[in-house]
Amino acid sequence: MVLAGVIANTFAILLGSMLGRLVRVSDNVKSTVTQGLGLAVCLIGLDMGLESRQLLIPIASLAVGGALGAVINVEGRMERLGVKLGRTFGHTNSSFSSGFMTATLVFGVGAMAVIGSLNSGLYGDHQVLYAKSILDGLTSVFFTAAFGIGVAFSAVPVFLYQASIALLAQLVAPLLNQAVLAELSSTGGLLVFALGLNMVGASKIRAGNLLPSLLLAVILAVFFA
Repeated sequence: MVLAGVIANTFAILLGSMLGRLVRVSDNVKSTVTQGLGLAVCLIGLDMGLESRQLLIPIASLAVGGALGAVINVEGRMERLGVKLGRTFGHTNSSFSSGFMTATLVFGVGAMAVIGSLNSGLYGDHQVLYAKSILDGLTSVFFTAAFGIGVAFSAVPVFLYQASIALLAQLVAPLLNQAVLAELSSTGGLLVFALGLNMVGASKIRAGNLLPSLLLAVILAVFFA
């Protein structure tokens, strides 16, 4: 089944979130865990960010894509969606929206999401997404302990994103060569790094507004990488 890996990844996020709900910690411990996770997210983002072979591509993508995202107000729309979901399910605290947005970006912008979905769609090979499922499942346990149940709802956009790539794999695969994936991963890594800085309280970067830079990175890489 084409979507077997995508479904497994979605289920892993949901299961990890449910397990994370069972963890009961004090606010002091939760704050420390959040900062520790923030440092780990920074490391992941830096590792991804260094994959670029054409530094001008992520630079231009972030600058132009960030301006476009600010005009569209992507982060504001994501925050409102998170708040609406939270109210629907009886959660009114800001951590619900933060957990939803942070988990959506961390689970969605990495190269494993793209490569794994392509492999599923093209070859029926789900190994990358199965490995990603284990990583995302474990991460969602800690994210949920820190942010709350909002993390579980990130499974919806992650499913839609990966399922779209898997189902359209025959069309998009010719565009996503190694050079394009490197620039996409690098640009996405910088977004993840921004999230990590926010988590440790070092900045208040509106990372959601930078999301259009991912599409722009692909377009620029197709023509210039």
